[in-house]
Amino acid sequence: MLVLHVMHGNDPAISRFAADGHAAATALAVARRFAEQAALPRDPRERLAIVVEELILNIVEHGAADGGAIDLMLAREGDEIRLVIEDAGIFFDPRDVEPPATLPQRGGGVGLALVRAWTRIDRYARANGRNRLELAIPLGGEASEKAGFTRFGSS
Repeated sequence: MLVLHVMHGNDPAISRFAADGHAAATALAVARRFAEQAALPRDPRERLAIVVEELILNIVEHGAADGGAIDLMLAREGDEIRLVIEDAGIFFDPRDVEPPATLPQRGGGVGLALVRAWTRIDRYARANGRNRLELAIPLGGEASEKAGFTRFGSS
């Protein structure tokens, strides 16, 4: 499947790739390239990589997207990184899932808990057989503290 990367100045990075075993690696490469070109500080750069990888893995492993296309859009807007992910998997609004009382070391909601801690989920919609998830990651400092975001590497 064609992978399209577009980023010029402050334009968004836009990619489309198959929901297959290579999707997470492809999305992670796109996120890292975007972070480098957008000159993101370390903490938001690391959060972006983890959030993108977790969400794409969830689509591939649990979303029954059957090799359909995943669209990923990343943009730097003011003091935030904006993410939009679209896929043809099953209905899944991450805001509707209750986090487990205690998180295991791996699996069982750990990835989704990180996504919730490090992002603001602005919108979820399902239309024409596709999910669309819109999120924001603060670049740090005062904006992160006001929104209640956890600093990368802190407990």
